[in-house]
Amino acid sequence: MPKFQFKQFSVEQDRCAMKIGTDGVLLGAWTPIENNPFSILDIGAGTGIIALMLAQRSHAEQIDALEIDDDAYEQASDNFENSPWNDRLFCFHAGLDEFVEEPEDEYDLIVSNPPFYSEDYKTENDQRDLARFQDAMPFEDLIEATALLLSENGIFSVIIPFKEEENFLALAEEYELHPIKITRVKGTPTSEIKRSLLAFGRNESDTVLSNELIIETSRHIYTPEYIELTKDFYLKM
Repeated sequence: MPKFQFKQFSVEQDRCAMKIGTDGVLLGAWTPIENNPFSILDIGAGTGIIALMLAQRSHAEQIDALEIDDDAYEQASDNFENSPWNDRLFCFHAGLDEFVEEPEDEYDLIVSNPPFYSEDYKTENDQRDLARFQDAMPFEDLIEATALLLSENGIFSVIIPFKEEENFLALAEEYELHPIKITRVKGTPTSEIKRSLLAFGRNESDTVLSNELIIETSRHIYTPEYIELTKDFYLKM
């Protein structure tokens, strides 16, 4: 798997099960940083792509990432080390439950591209499907941890399957995390909505910014909106 070259950094992904995909790049580019975060936490770092994009986009002094998988942790750490912002990026080799046991800091921005169960992986075994489903989607754990770690004016930003949006918003509401921005993503103008980009804050917002993003009009013909969002990162945009 060759390394993935972005405009200001590159990412090795040969040791990572979760390869760089559109989801991570979308979240890294879309996440609101209007609150000028000093500290950022990326939960489930994978290759480290989202943390790296936020290092490029923001002036945050402290960008921490959390990764439980051994290989992904090593990969993210190397990618951080080889980036122009290695003094600001740090990867913890820990699970979320360990990390919140003794929280050191609050974070002004928490981002996550959580591992979710995909219906593309349905097997003949319902029990295994259920196990995998429960294994892959501890949304409540993620939201609960965020409620604990987010600073007063912090922002929490995720990308999830669109079909989980209603459930996720309801869970977040239980922890008094209120939506401030929602973007629903479609691959093409005629395809169904696949993903929801959601940003939350602690304070209820009178107006939730809500819009739709279409990635391409036809194969490799990207929409102006998608180009605008990702042009600081992709070499060919």
